[in-house]
Amino acid sequence: MELAPYALIAAVAAATTLPAFSAEARTAPPILQRLDANNDGAVSRDEIVTGRAKLFARIDVNGDGVIDEDEMESLRDAIMDRATAMQARLGNRMRRLDTNGDGKVFRDEFRARTLFFDLADRDGDGKLSASEFLVIRGIMLNRRG
Repeated sequence: MELAPYALIAAVAAATTLPAFSAEARTAPPILQRLDANNDGAVSRDEIVTGRAKLFARIDVNGDGVIDEDEMESLRDAIMDRATAMQARLGNRMRRLDTNGDGKVFRDEFRARTLFFDLADRDGDGKLSASEFLVIRGIMLNRRG
């Protein structure tokens, strides 16, 4: 039996049982921001319980109140599909970083790529202001979603 789905469930369970956090903290992961259903800047026990119930309902596809082997297999498949997509994206990123096309990314090639910086530096001053930095952060978070 593969452990990947159980690892996912454990990770989500761990994330949903963390102590309360400030929604104003810009570094809070999106999953924690989503748990704060009433947007009061804290995650209550009730919000955690609600989040866990929603997670269970998503995994319990047939709605019988039990996560069975078929549902775990579906979860495994979904995880593998996502992993395959991530591998493809990583391969594309590797090819973009490998500017000389030799199949390797050297330190200088890696350092030279500043695409997100260049996109966010709207005024072209070679520095990122707080608002420009948030542009990069928004791009990164939206790409993961």
